[in-house]
Amino acid sequence: MNSDRTGKLITLLSLYVAQSIPMSFFTTVVPVIMRQQHYSLESIGLMQLVKLPWILKFLWAPYVDRTGSSTKGYRRWIYYSEGFYAISIASIAFFRPEDHIMAALFMMVLAITASATQDIATDAWAILTLKKDERSLGNSMQSVGSFAGAFMGSGVLLVVYHYLGWSSLLLALSFFVLLALLPLALYRPLNVKRRRPRSKSVSFRDIGGFFMQKGILPHILFLLVFHSSLTGIMTMVKPYMIDLGYNARDVGIAAGIFGTVMGAVSALGAGFIMRRIRREKAAIIFSVFNLIPVLAFLVFHRLGNQLIVIYPMIALLWAAYAMGMVLLFTTAMDNVRHCREGTDFTIQIVLVHLGSLVMAVSSGRIAEVLSYSGLFGVELFAGIVTVFIVYYRFFITGGPSVESSD
Repeated sequence: MNSDRTGKLITLLSLYVAQSIPMSFFTTVVPVIMRQQHYSLESIGLMQLVKLPWILKFLWAPYVDRTGSSTKGYRRWIYYSEGFYAISIASIAFFRPEDHIMAALFMMVLAITASATQDIATDAWAILTLKKDERSLGNSMQSVGSFAGAFMGSGVLLVVYHYLGWSSLLLALSFFVLLALLPLALYRPLNVKRRRPRSKSVSFRDIGGFFMQKGILPHILFLLVFHSSLTGIMTMVKPYMIDLGYNARDVGIAAGIFGTVMGAVSALGAGFIMRRIRREKAAIIFSVFNLIPVLAFLVFHRLGNQLIVIYPMIALLWAAYAMGMVLLFTTAMDNVRHCREGTDFTIQIVLVHLGSLVMAVSSGRIAEVLSYSGLFGVELFAGIVTVFIVYYRFFITGGPSVESSD
């Protein structure tokens, strides 16, 4: 791997980890802290609102595109948003949840908004900087960064909090976010072409324009359903293990630590696989692979519940999910309009998350009415349908007719 490519990948990994750790901390560790302080479950549920900027970020993505205009412009956006991100996190250190919960929540929303803006600019910078054959590796870094951040934010920081306390931990986290800018500052692209200035016509109409492209509907359907066979199980796997009799420690190790590590390793492997085969072939292979963990859970549910059996099942589940994310990210990069890179990529990833959200929310009700066997059966059916949708998207229609940013 040449030094230029290495510089790109290290920079992307650093920025994506910096996004993921505080988000994971706010949404998984802070609720634990709040419960220890005897906050109501309703109040704790409100913590999930801090994720809202990541769902709504497509609204201001056109402005980032319009004012970014080049790799240098997107770098500037990354610096500004990351700096504000760090300042917001540092400010939260002075608002302990047990004393100033509303102020802390407000600052968390500001921090996550800055993080979401950094993500728009980072994705657009990656699209312009990475060559087409490097995009799968670049998106491996995005997935690995997300898994590593989740591992650190939801596990390690809870232990660190026990020793450092609230204020010291948040200040240290703020420093880490700033430190993550170092690879970006050190890396200088060898010959990255600057894009032409953004047209003044770029506006929020670009959001609607994405959906008006010829042949876009099969692509949208692909984004919405690709993970439909996995997200329901991923949502229910921890309650499922508890119902089988596993204790909290076993669940945390298997579904938390082990699953996250397997996701990171699989995402890295998926990047190398996609460098060597065509997107169409990778899409079919990964969609078929999604069926394997579902079948494993179906068989496992019938045959037994030994702890040693749950590990390969979780490994398959997280591996399939991680490999799918690399495929989805890379395909999204391939289907952006010229001068609309941040907007189009953001819209596509929001569609992925919305599709996953529907199945995740529905999974509890399905399991309650049809039992876990019914849930696994529904997921298997969804996975089979997804294979046909993938085939139609990549081999029949060929995808939307976009003006690529290549």
